[in-house]
Amino acid sequence: MGAPALTDADIERLQSLLDAVPAPLEPLDAMALDGYLCGVLLQPRPVPPAQWLRHVLDVDGRTPPAGFDAAPLAALAERRADELRAAIDRRDWFDPWILPPQDERAPVSAAVLPWVAGFASALELFPGLMAMDDSRLLEPLALLYLHLDPDDLDAGDALRTEIESIEPPADLAEAVQDIVRAVMLIADVTRPRPVSVARRRVHGERRR
Repeated sequence: MGAPALTDADIERLQSLLDAVPAPLEPLDAMALDGYLCGVLLQPRPVPPAQWLRHVLDVDGRTPPAGFDAAPLAALAERRADELRAAIDRRDWFDPWILPPQDERAPVSAAVLPWVAGFASALELFPGLMAMDDSRLLEPLALLYLHLDPDDLDAGDALRTEIESIEPPADLAEAVQDIVRAVMLIADVTRPRPVSVARRRVHGERRR
């Protein structure tokens, strides 16, 4: 049996530990970390924790100063990775770490942007997924990348066309459902399950 899921208190402690990472390092925040972990876990080949953890502490992977104890932060990040890995392997629902915007008038993309930016960072650092030539990846990647500024998007013509064909989510709940669905669709390509295993409803459609 795996480690227990992170509680709200655990997430708050994780954010506090990330905030305490000393300058000049630039750590991810908790929401970006969650998306980053999904991007790491969806790689076609496993990424060792030692490789992905360094970019949690600093976006450029710089070494922490002597005396800095990263163990408590790493332990919480690895617990979340284990939790996400189990959900992805089961094709089961998980709750992305996304907070509603403080301004109710803000666009949906503003709320999910940190998560998607973390996911995109993982795909840039570990390019195995994006190197796959599989048309099945276009739809789920478009569901995620439509929240990025087009000027910041490094994507081919096929992905840009797919993004333009998708209607943006109407609200945050729909955006979250799309994120989970996209993760599961990508997993079908990079982490395929035996055909005899039944797929759960979350994989195929938005929750109502």
